[in-house]
Amino acid sequence: MTPRLAIMSALAAAVLFGASTPIAKLLSNEVSPVLLAGLLYLGSGIGLWIIRIVRDRGFGASTLPAREWPWLVGAILAGGVLGPILLMYGLSRTSAGNASLLLNLESVFTALLAWIVFREAADRRIVLGMAFIIAGGAVLTGSPGGMVHADGVGEIAIAAACLCWAIDNNLTRKVAASDAIFIAGTKGLVAGITNLSLAFVLGATVPALHLTLTAMTVGLLGYGMSLVLFVVALRGLGSARTGAYFSTAPFIGAAIAILAFKDPVSVTFGICAVLMGIGVWIHLTERHDHEHAHEATTHAHPHTHDLHHQHEHDFPWDGVEPHVHEHHHEDLIHRHPHFPDLSHTHRH
Repeated sequence: MTPRLAIMSALAAAVLFGASTPIAKLLSNEVSPVLLAGLLYLGSGIGLWIIRIVRDRGFGASTLPAREWPWLVGAILAGGVLGPILLMYGLSRTSAGNASLLLNLESVFTALLAWIVFREAADRRIVLGMAFIIAGGAVLTGSPGGMVHADGVGEIAIAAACLCWAIDNNLTRKVAASDAIFIAGTKGLVAGITNLSLAFVLGATVPALHLTLTAMTVGLLGYGMSLVLFVVALRGLGSARTGAYFSTAPFIGAAIAILAFKDPVSVTFGICAVLMGIGVWIHLTERHDHEHAHEATTHAHPHTHDLHHQHEHDFPWDGVEPHVHEHHHEDLIHRHPHFPDLSHTHRH
């Protein structure tokens, strides 16, 4: 995958998710938050699994290697189960302004885990770009009066939810080479069932059919397809950079609200646009180039016959790319511009 395609996938994921926010806000006037979260995730899971069944003409076997299942299960538990529950608990104990500001911690935690725990490559330019993007998000979502007084428990719960989603992002990177629709669809089903169960335990009732279908459709596009594109971006950019691009989603949501729902344009929005624009530009103009080594390995993932995939086939091949099959990489030492993609997980 080319860096340009990976960047476009990350930004497209942010557009879809950002666009879903104003619509979800309208739906929240009619549907409780926990129930709405369940419908959004369930629409994502069911829709993506239907797409996969049609694509593969049946359920088909999972392409996820056995050694990667623990990563996916961990990602689902952290991001699809614990994260939403902690968020809903936190929302019940703090203000919406506090919650919006704290949700920017997700991209911070994602980057810190990627750099410190998973040893993903970073340099000063990437850190600087991340700082501008996070600052833009903080400006956009921060309340004018600062943090509203609260008991602290709600804030801790929301911060913990952001940490869960950061863990989810980094663990999903471990399985990003596998079928993105399978990964996103499975996560959507589990998260949807979990949130719906929690909503019904809390006393929610099934909303009107048109509200249910609208929420599930928004979930398929804004959560499901967005996550598919996010997984694709993880393959080419790594967790920290993908998270940085995706963190522009609140700005995109605000821009869509201004255009579609005639929300007023504020000075805050302009400042956010400038800060995030600078951050994205810094990332887009990054050039990471040094001599590095690739260890011999055998694996299977979607690929084209690029610099790192110069292999022969022991089966009839129709020439279509990208394609998936098990292939072997020999030891290789070379130098060229690269991102921390699936082929460049080396240390510095």
